[in-house]
Amino acid sequence: MDIGDDPHAAARGIEHIADATIELPQHYIEIEGSLVQRALRTLKHGDAFAVFDNYGDIGVIGSGPEGLYFNDTRFLSWYGLWFEGKRPLLLSSVVQDDNAALSVNLANPDVHIDGVISLPRGTIAIERTKFLWQAVCFERIGFRNYADSTRHFRIDIGFGADFRDLFEIRGTSRTRRGTSTSLVTEDGAGFHYEGLDNVKRKTELRFSPSPTRLETNCATFEFELAPNTRRSLFVSVLCEDRNEPRINPFGRAFRARRRAIRGKATGIATIESSNELFNEVCRQSTADLYTLMTRTSHGLYPYAGIPWYSTAFGRDGIITAMLLLWLDPTVAKGVLHFLAATQAKTFDPFADAQPGKILHETRNGEMARLREVPFGLYYGTVDATPLYVMLAGMYFDRTGDIETIAAIWPNIKAALQWIDTFGDADGDGFVEYARQNASGLVNQGWKDSFDAIFHADGALAEGPIALCEVQGYVFAAKTHAAKLAHRVGEYDLETGLRGEAQGLQQKFEAAFWCEDLGTFALALDGDKSPCRVRTSNAGHALFVGIAAPERAARLAETLLGRDSFSGWGIRTVASGEARFNPISYHNGSVWPHDNAIIALGLARYGLRWHAAKVFSAMFEAAAYQELRRLPELFCGLIRKPHRGPTAYPVACAPQAWASAAPFAFLGACLGMELRHEANSVSFRDP
Repeated sequence: MDIGDDPHAAARGIEHIADATIELPQHYIEIEGSLVQRALRTLKHGDAFAVFDNYGDIGVIGSGPEGLYFNDTRFLSWYGLWFEGKRPLLLSSVVQDDNAALSVNLANPDVHIDGVISLPRGTIAIERTKFLWQAVCFERIGFRNYADSTRHFRIDIGFGADFRDLFEIRGTSRTRRGTSTSLVTEDGAGFHYEGLDNVKRKTELRFSPSPTRLETNCATFEFELAPNTRRSLFVSVLCEDRNEPRINPFGRAFRARRRAIRGKATGIATIESSNELFNEVCRQSTADLYTLMTRTSHGLYPYAGIPWYSTAFGRDGIITAMLLLWLDPTVAKGVLHFLAATQAKTFDPFADAQPGKILHETRNGEMARLREVPFGLYYGTVDATPLYVMLAGMYFDRTGDIETIAAIWPNIKAALQWIDTFGDADGDGFVEYARQNASGLVNQGWKDSFDAIFHADGALAEGPIALCEVQGYVFAAKTHAAKLAHRVGEYDLETGLRGEAQGLQQKFEAAFWCEDLGTFALALDGDKSPCRVRTSNAGHALFVGIAAPERAARLAETLLGRDSFSGWGIRTVASGEARFNPISYHNGSVWPHDNAIIALGLARYGLRWHAAKVFSAMFEAAAYQELRRLPELFCGLIRKPHRGPTAYPVACAPQAWASAAPFAFLGACLGMELRHEANSVSFRDP
């Protein structure tokens, strides 16, 4: 019997025999189906997040990323609602506008006794409301009888917990795991798991009213409803590892959740236009951003995305803060303080850490704690360190907050020291990367797929690799740091940084510009040979201002040419290049944040028509998305009439820097300039 039909059925594995074995890319995310077809619904609060199907269930149909997660561990892997042994009929499913809760409307299916319908479909209305608060998933299931007579029915709720690490779910295999037990109590059921890291993790399910029958994997309830009457069933799922969560009544917890959402978004300006569709995109982006904003001891930090990246990423947090800077500079302040606190202070080759380097990502799951993966505190990113310094300068330009700059000035200087020493290990003036540990990331720019950096003939570049955009970030970092050095009275440092930035600009133009391609090379490999490939990376040179004006106009034409511009946005790799694949992660797809950065760069050089073209395409893409939500990326297939963009099968949604992109596009096209010293806002050639 199929587990989708009966909550008491056991899931059975199926053997698959492959004709041949291929070597998968590093940290490959395994899937058995597209996330697009599953119509997933996501919720988040703090370090807990949940991925449901559109019924509000978990794992009822096949495996996948669905689950209730806390600290990178899945605490609930199976959860389903059955009406008289059948799944109810789905009527509607939507995450509320502020992302506070999931609302699902269902109805009973036809119920038969001895082949005769005893309860016609649509007699009992079912409404599910689910939300997360303080590592607890709350659910209210409401039933209403629309029949003209009393009705009796049975409800089953099936549940299970596998306590798998997020990296296991993504496809990393393990030879050993901890021990699991299950138990049944008077008012609920639970699952315990003691990991190899000696952390005791626990999932508890509590029900009100109490079930008629309770087993280790199923709770059964018998209801009797008079005509036009209602009943509610409440379920709480608690996730516990090191601290026991506080359990509150459903209503009190829901009010607290709503207050928390309003409190996080107090710093952002409200955007309204005459275009209601655009307003919807902005409202959804705002809701997504402040869902992903997570309170830390250093302020708010935008977690990168759900389901794969619901944690702090250095690069993602910095770029999200940059794209939002004109609207809400408090995000940048939280990012700067958090990354200062987690800046590397010692050498750790396993974590790619060196003194002064800025964090790539942090993980709290069992595999990270055991160092089965290097991502507990992982520093394998070449760009986060210069981007950090750059953000500090941009934040000061926006706010004039010298107190924050003074507090993190030692961190800024440590980052600059890393750039000049470990970042430029061979002393050629360019910052390169090469991983220190075989389990770390092969590529350490924002395009970190194993095959993202390659030559014109398709051969993968061998390191150390100097990325095009990273040199631009270093140029901007030193330019901004020079201004900050002046403000804190370090005038010799200011002079030195200005000279280094100017020298880098000249070296960059000479080494990276490809006149015949009309673009900057993707990278220099370990032999200093340029990767002569047309990519979106070159557009970041406009964002930071390292490109000469005459190069900017030529580059803009390349980026918006037929090979690079899909009609929905600028592709990561132009069609016609050796490794172009429009349905790949980094070699031909379209990323909203990437396009937003390029649009800001185009506007910087006065190319607002070009910026507006990208903005228009991205806005039209958002109009085709469910909830008007821009995903992490979509495929780079050419735009065709009367069709939306093609979804990428495992894209995160929401994703922080994608959600910030619409605001960056708007700022770019308005030519907005905010001057803290004059307390003024101006619009340059909007």
